[in-house]
Amino acid sequence: MTMRWGPEPGAGGQTTFRLWAPDRDAVTLEIDDAAALPMERGEGGWFAVAAAAPAGTRYRFRLSDDLAVPDPASRAQDGGVNGWSVVVDPAGYRWRSDDWAGRPWEAMVIEEVHVGLLGGFAGVAARLPALVDLGITAIELMPVNAFGGTRNWGYDGVLPYAPAESYGTPDDLRALVDRAHELGISVFLDVVYNHFGPDGNYLGEYAKGFFHADVKTPWGGAVAVDEEPARRFFIDNALMWLEDYRIDGLRFDAVHAIANNGFLDAMAAEIRERVTRPVHLVLENESNDADRLAAGKFDAQWNDDFHNVLHVLLTGEDDAYYADFAERPAERLARCLSEGFIYQGEGSPNHDGKPRGTPSAHLPPTRFVSFLQNHDQIGNRALGERLTLLAEPAKLRAATLLLLLSPQVPLLFMGDTTGSESPFLFFTDFHDELADAVREGRRGEFAKFAAFADPAKREAIPDPNARATFDRSRAQEGPQAAEWQALYRRLLAVRHERIVPHLAGATAIGAEAVGEAAVVARWRLADGATLTIALNLGDTAITVPANEPVAAVGTPGDAASAAAWIDPA
Repeated sequence: MTMRWGPEPGAGGQTTFRLWAPDRDAVTLEIDDAAALPMERGEGGWFAVAAAAPAGTRYRFRLSDDLAVPDPASRAQDGGVNGWSVVVDPAGYRWRSDDWAGRPWEAMVIEEVHVGLLGGFAGVAARLPALVDLGITAIELMPVNAFGGTRNWGYDGVLPYAPAESYGTPDDLRALVDRAHELGISVFLDVVYNHFGPDGNYLGEYAKGFFHADVKTPWGGAVAVDEEPARRFFIDNALMWLEDYRIDGLRFDAVHAIANNGFLDAMAAEIRERVTRPVHLVLENESNDADRLAAGKFDAQWNDDFHNVLHVLLTGEDDAYYADFAERPAERLARCLSEGFIYQGEGSPNHDGKPRGTPSAHLPPTRFVSFLQNHDQIGNRALGERLTLLAEPAKLRAATLLLLLSPQVPLLFMGDTTGSESPFLFFTDFHDELADAVREGRRGEFAKFAAFADPAKREAIPDPNARATFDRSRAQEGPQAAEWQALYRRLLAVRHERIVPHLAGATAIGAEAVGEAAVVARWRLADGATLTIALNLGDTAITVPANEPVAAVGTPGDAASAAAWIDPA
């Protein structure tokens, strides 16, 4: 029998507790205000015991006189990631939106949001009606699982099953999903299965086999997903979010750092078998592995190539990974619009000339999630600047038309729709030596950039642990907020009325560079109509169709313009 992680509530307030601790000879279950219970060691290093522990019971595992640890599959915490785990009844919430049938993938317009910056799960729920008004059909929550401290940008989680206390309770998260479904909004969740954060991860104290010490990632030893207990840990976590919280889809962070396609395929297959309602699975994969998408187990992949080449065109930046897109950017954008990935096996300068990617022209455009900004592309900048401060406003509006009306699935970042000029910074809540290491490590990352070669300039990079860094990262409305909202509302109305109904089965016809910073792209929609988009981020005019576009930013063909036409079959 395959053992399962985490507490399993039963009848009469009884709960079965389990822990995989192959490196320990004895483990004791400690229940707050009750006698400790020795756990029975079974096959394969699994320990288990049943106890009277109804929902709300606080517990932890005692490994030695000086070490008690939380349940790595805790469903809730009391006192942070180093505190007590709490028994949760997954069936205790009374759902209101039982008739929710989900949305087809082609109908998605996704906004990525950070729950902590928006005031917790209740704060996100309060914001949903405004998103509906604009035409946004889905939200993607940056990781919500427990992390060290009370604030974190999302990717230092250590207890993947437990919603962060500072965001709200498990039922508060369910209430957010419930409210979204009542309003017709899908909810996606970003999950991190490639590493753990530095504060509160005790797995190495009792299960060193959970990690491959000799396989390095940027965050430490790689998770050993080829081992059944580790494999089960993450697959069951994905299923929990989809079944217990009714999440509509998952975005798997940096799967190139997992480097185990068998695990990814097995996880997707089990999800498809177990969850009978429509759910959507999306990858982040720097490897540009089109085979993962062609197999049909995953719906789409974040297309960093789309962002990177447009960032070069909008800002002129060519540092670090932008160097891969600095030459002939319009030609590269044309390939992205017609074939999906730009890098399909070519050598990448940023990867020492090593090949990156596989052919993707055979994939439908909806296999790709496109974006102008996201948490990575802003938060990984030293000062967290948004495109509203880096690009000419007219050119940014033109690029927004391409984002919202191309057949690729658009992803926005919170604050985009109001033209926010607030930074989104890298922030944490670590203390003592760890805080010092994170602050200095963050500043050291930018030493190779010309703008921060001077140590004094690096000192100006905000301290991730300062409360002010977190507070500054809240998306404030920009000076032209009303104009930006009107633009998004107008373009998304065109997308939903004229494009989305015909996206399933749409194919690319082709795209071409018509200037150093201008592209014309065409797609065949499912009803036989032709969608044409002309984007001109250059300073001279280009030739475009003479008939009336369905949407335009600026005068079609002029510098800093974009327009879309739909010609019937």
